[in-house]
Amino acid sequence: MQPNALLDALLAEAGMSHAGLAAHVNQAGRSRGLALRYEHTAVTRWLKGQRPRGQVPDLICEVLGGRLRRPVSLDDVGLGLPGQPVSPHGSPLSGFVDRAAALWRSDEQGRVQLLTAEAVTGTPAVIPVWEWENPPEDADVSRDGPNRIGPEHIEILRAARAHYELMYRRAGGVATRARIVRFLGSETAPMLRGSYPDGLGRQLHRATGSLVAVAGICAYDSDAHGLAQRYFHQALRLAKASGDRGLGAYVIALIVNQSLHLREYRQAVAFAEAALRAAGRDTTPALTADLYAMQAKAYAQLGDTSAALACIRSAEAAAERIRPGTEPDETGYVQPGLVNVQVAEALLSLGDLHAAHEQATAAVGTPAHDRGRVHRLAMLCEIQLRQGEADGAVAAAAEMAERAKGMESLRLRDRLRAVREQLLTSGCSGAEETAQLIDGALRVPL
Repeated sequence: MQPNALLDALLAEAGMSHAGLAAHVNQAGRSRGLALRYEHTAVTRWLKGQRPRGQVPDLICEVLGGRLRRPVSLDDVGLGLPGQPVSPHGSPLSGFVDRAAALWRSDEQGRVQLLTAEAVTGTPAVIPVWEWENPPEDADVSRDGPNRIGPEHIEILRAARAHYELMYRRAGGVATRARIVRFLGSETAPMLRGSYPDGLGRQLHRATGSLVAVAGICAYDSDAHGLAQRYFHQALRLAKASGDRGLGAYVIALIVNQSLHLREYRQAVAFAEAALRAAGRDTTPALTADLYAMQAKAYAQLGDTSAALACIRSAEAAAERIRPGTEPDETGYVQPGLVNVQVAEALLSLGDLHAAHEQATAAVGTPAHDRGRVHRLAMLCEIQLRQGEADGAVAAAAEMAERAKGMESLRLRDRLRAVREQLLTSGCSGAEETAQLIDGALRVPL
């Protein structure tokens, strides 16, 4: 039995207590000749996932619909029956907004089921990408709501995205996720439910999709892969509503990165190809370079050397076309040197240590924010250890540990632990001392 996050979210939106809902359901039942005596404890059971009997689900829709002044269906309150068609009330996009807001609320409440859920694979993982790529498109995303939305609200969302992305880079996803999810629930959801014309609505959905993508990045960095995937899928749906193919391709790049981490290599190749194919000219040089580089890593893991090398060439060619100041905010993560470290990882998987070392050295020699530099140093250290360059590996690992201090990131912890194990296994001079430095960086509480 899963908690009913949709009903919980609608109760909060309506400003109705558990006892209040019970009383209104009893009253609505009397108008139908039903003698109901529900109390707040019954509502608590419904929120835990129990489905009330008889006409009560319809009464709940009636009560909440009256309070919210809009039609509310059984699916909207999480009480639809499996196998039944979705209610025609409202557009698919409006229903999506309600479900998205319910997820944000559940995440803010710290529901354990969300944090521990595994990422879906197979058809459920493919469908959101397929729906983004294929018709139908959203013909009109305008909405009539209680509050007027203007350009100033779009700017608020854009500023929030920049703020939380910077926080993520400096402090890690664990520290940032709770803050961005709180903002989504308290500020973003009311905007989506506001009143706006089609043109402004597309900007609103674009800004929201970009912000939700950062929430997914933070969940991924917190090792909550099922939750991260749900945020990425939300961002992809919002990107489709915005009509911005480039934003959708960016979101798919995040999904590809997660697929690589989960070792779903064929899925990573297919999704990257979908982004490159569907976005076409809307895929910027930076994003194109990253997508090809990640494809190269996937092909390398699959043992397809020729395909991996072809993708490396495509990634390097796209990287040469990157021009500062011409990329959207979302692709700012494709900093100079990022393609080098991605290519180094692919070449390492192919067993070409010399070429991998050249790429990793170039990546480390290029300025980057601390988070990016930690990953680059970790890659260089691994390659140097395999080549027997102990002194260089120890120096790279020491700087990596220093840069990682204070970051609450499970992905960075994975890198630190891997480097620590490789150092100690190598038995090289200075390994013990450097391992202690890494231990110090790992003591940051999460």
